[in-house]
Amino acid sequence: MERMARIERVGGPEVIQWVDVELPPPGPGEVRMRNTAVGLNFIDTYHRSGLYPVPLPSGLGGEAAGVVEAVGEGVTEFAPGDRVATFGPGLGAYATARNVPAKLLFALPDDISDETAAAALLKGGTVEFLVERCARVEPGWTVLVHAAAGGVGQIAVRWLKAIGARVLATVGSADKVALAVEAGADDVLVSRGEGVAEWVRGITGGAGVEVVFDGVGKATWEASLASVRRRGLVVSFGNASGPVDGVALGALAKAGSVYVTRPTMFDYYVTPEERATGSARLFQMLRSGAVRADIGQRFALEDAADAHRALEAGKTTGSTVLVP
Repeated sequence: MERMARIERVGGPEVIQWVDVELPPPGPGEVRMRNTAVGLNFIDTYHRSGLYPVPLPSGLGGEAAGVVEAVGEGVTEFAPGDRVATFGPGLGAYATARNVPAKLLFALPDDISDETAAAALLKGGTVEFLVERCARVEPGWTVLVHAAAGGVGQIAVRWLKAIGARVLATVGSADKVALAVEAGADDVLVSRGEGVAEWVRGITGGAGVEVVFDGVGKATWEASLASVRRRGLVVSFGNASGPVDGVALGALAKAGSVYVTRPTMFDYYVTPEERATGSARLFQMLRSGAVRADIGQRFALEDAADAHRALEAGKTTGSTVLVP
């Protein structure tokens, strides 16, 4: 019997239940994957709370690393004993083992540990597509990163510095300033939206930044729009403070013919070629040391509810790994 998280209704962390499951043999195109490390991501809380609706009952979590135990009919790219990782989009990673479509797996290189993969694959892949394929940041650009002490934030700062950008960063509390500075941020402001635009304009001589990377959402939307330069880009990719809604297109014109995008990862990691290219670029950045997956905390897998509470309260730093 395997252990798996399940939600039968949406709500707070208390809706996460743990059940015993007897896994069938992997079906055609599937592998049985035993998890050794599971990644915690903000999107997990969106599924649990109902912000991103999922059919109920449902599993939770998309990101995990582990080992292949068995393969189903037609699977030729993996064999028992292979180390693999996944970041979804299928849910159910909060489990000791599960059957996963082979097409959703990445082969792990020998020099990338299971915990690093669980901590970095989704967050690092997110940064890869945001920086290099969505915003297409160029050396010398000045960019703003909100929540720069978080898992995605720290990786984003390091990635941006590695490609030659100047990084302005915001963090939610004074104790997180050092984390953003250590990641490489050139200037850091403690703010959850207040005073950001004035600070940015002061540093940039009134011009604003070429790109804002905003994973916070509702609380920072106005500040992001007011911080970007004429014809600049706001990349709104998360809802940590709630979703951005009620946006009037005229506000983009007033801000200086500003561009805005609300990207999701699975529109950038669609084809096998996109998945292979994106993960190879991430592994390259990890190997070079330009990017690190700093694991700020570990929780036992079945303490996932406590991990959700810590994440939503802003009490985590870097990445969080759930350990089966």
